[in-house]
Formats: sequence, C-alpha cells, structure tokens
Amino acid sequence: MKYVFLFCGTAADQSAFDSMSPKELRSRYAEVGRWFAENRARLGHGGQLQGPETATTVKFRGDGPPIVKDGLFLEGKEIVGGCTEVEVAHLDEALAMAKSWRGGGTLEIRPMMER
Repeated sequence: MKYVFLFCGTAADQSAFDSMSPKELRSRYAEVGRWFAENRARLGHGGQLQGPETATTVKFRGDGPPIVKDGLFLEGKEIVGGCTEVEVAHLDEALAMAKSWRGGGTLEIRPMMER
C-alpha cells in the first residue's frame, strides 16, 4: 500500500530551523539523511519544500473564478515542510517508520488513492 508522509511543523519550528548555525544544520541533515538511508527501499519520490513565505494559493469557490493569493491559505497552525511516498504492506509498517523519524515536528501519514 502507498502512503504519503507529510513532514510538518509550527511557525516556531520553522523559525528555530531558520536560525540554526551551519554546524547545527549539518547535524540535523545528517540525522535525517540516516533515516532516509535506513528506509530507502520503501521510499518513493519526495522532497523538502521552500519556506511558507514562498507559497501561492489558488482557492476555488463554487462557480466563481479561482482566487489566487500569495502566501499560505490553510487555516492550520502547522506548515508542511516536505513529503515523501512510502510503499509498505500496511499502516502498522508505515507507523513504525514514522515513529523512527528524527526530524522533529509532526509527521502526518495519508494513504494514497488506489487506481
């Protein structure tokens, strides 16, 4: 079964990440890199997103024209920072992988639609 892992954090998490020293960033990326290496066989496409200030949102409202807005529109307190596809036998396997994530924040697991 395919899932998507959404790597999320709060604005405070983003601010803390942005203020890390080069040494701290190397350490964080090394830990996260180890997690990706350990799980490589089950991971598909994915990547890290640029900061939320780079977002452009298109909102659809009924029959009217779409509204394009600079910035985030989602009404949550967390920001999606990246995602990756995961192929596992079942949710429990995805949960075990998610629990071993070393990047902090929140990791949301969503099943992919099957065709």
